[in-house]
Amino acid sequence: MKKSIPVPGLSFSWKRALGITKLKQKISRATGIPMSKAGVERKIGSTIIKIIQKHK
Repeated sequence: MKKSIPVPGLSFSWKRALGITKLKQKISRATGIPMSKAGVERKIGSTIIKIIQKHK
């Protein structure tokens, strides 16, 4: 049985089609808080480091 090979550069995202991606970007830019898990972890980590450095 042959596997189907996707066409490069041709993909469909239902989140982009519904505008969810754009909405999340607008919220993130307005609040300054990322919506992705990695972004939130990065933001929290940098905040903790800044707090620790202030107390030294």
